[in-house]
Amino acid sequence: MVTNQKELVEELKTEWKKLWRERYDDKVRAEGVANTDYSSLFVDKGTVIHATRAFKALNFKEILEQHEIDDAERYVPPDRFVGGWTKFVKNNITKSAASKKCVANSSGEKTVKQQPKKGGRGWLHV
Repeated sequence: MVTNQKELVEELKTEWKKLWRERYDDKVRAEGVANTDYSSLFVDKGTVIHATRAFKALNFKEILEQHEIDDAERYVPPDRFVGGWTKFVKNNITKSAASKKCVANSSGEKTVKQQPKKGGRGWLHV
């Protein structure tokens, strides 16, 4: 049963990639339209799959749930706003590296400034 679900998910993923790769981009209306019918994804020909305003985008997780796949979250990576590797790096690694730089500069040592070019008169030639 699990292998059947994995095979079904792999087939749906290939269809999903094909849908996004072969869509028609309407430049005037700023939307993407499906070229053919994708019955396994519940998308008909001419269905708007991507738009810029007031549009509910297609969601692969919802398609898996319509196919009654158990534990659909396992096959779909988390949303970038919810979490994932990028959020982990931003929260834990990047902030700590930035704070280390600030601590190193605020240790009380004054940095020696270089002598200004042209004696502080700027770059103009007099």
